[in-house]
Amino acid sequence: MNTDRMTLLSACTKGGLATVVKIHATGALKQRLISFGLMRGAEVRMLECAPAKSTFEIKVGNVSLALRKEEAALIEVTDVR
Repeated sequence: MNTDRMTLLSACTKGGLATVVKIHATGALKQRLISFGLMRGAEVRMLECAPAKSTFEIKVGNVSLALRKEEAALIEVTDVR
């Protein structure tokens, strides 16, 4: 994956590290993500991907989160490594 292009968090692979550019969620979901530290500039590590279950486990700072594929697809990231 090209590291200077923006992509969606749902496209990242296990063990990958990325920086959040924008959250396209609205309302309560956006507020919940922000409350867990998932905001512009935050570094996110992809811990687990379970495509069969459509879930992703990520780590933001000291917080581990489980996201549905639809939620991860609302998070735009860059600097994927």
